[in-house]
Amino acid sequence: MSSKNSISEKSNTHMQMHIENTQNYMQNLFQFIGEDGNREGLVKTPERVAKLHETLYSGYAIDPNTILDSVFSDGACNEMVVVRDIEFYSMCEHHLLPFFGKISIGYIPDKKVVGISNLSKLVEVFARRLQIQEKLTTQIADTIMHSLKPKGAMVVCEALHLCMAMRDNAKQNSKILTSAVRGLFQQDSRTRMEFMQLIKT
Repeated sequence: MSSKNSISEKSNTHMQMHIENTQNYMQNLFQFIGEDGNREGLVKTPERVAKLHETLYSGYAIDPNTILDSVFSDGACNEMVVVRDIEFYSMCEHHLLPFFGKISIGYIPDKKVVGISNLSKLVEVFARRLQIQEKLTTQIADTIMHSLKPKGAMVVCEALHLCMAMRDNAKQNSKILTSAVRGLFQQDSRTRMEFMQLIKT
């Protein structure tokens, strides 16, 4: 058996076990809330949920540092590079409910620049894990600083949390804002202000 087939078989076995475990859990859930897990609309729901997990938590399978491996020295300058309003969807690690919104990233290159799409991919890798917004924001900034070694970086995240919108005493329109500030952005208020103006324009 080839190595590729062996890996595929192991993955299929792991998924089948996960489907069975999810079925057991969700049957208990259906019973707890007073639902019939055998009715037509729900009978295949555990399998659908189990397979959805592959997508929702796919970020664990990727080393975020490899996302920024492909860099260029041509184009490196002292000017700010900004990507704003990167949409993301993640899962709150406290309640397993979604939170989602937009992330804006700015950095000032030193000797290396990276393709703009790679910054969106970096957001995706961290978002597709069990998360809290504060950690998501700092992970992105720290990875940029580690991989690109820029003169500074700043990340701003704005998100709506369904654990706030759906629970008792819900606050449907409340949004959370977080930021991570590194290097020149931390040292120079004018640099921070320039970034904030650019993402608000």
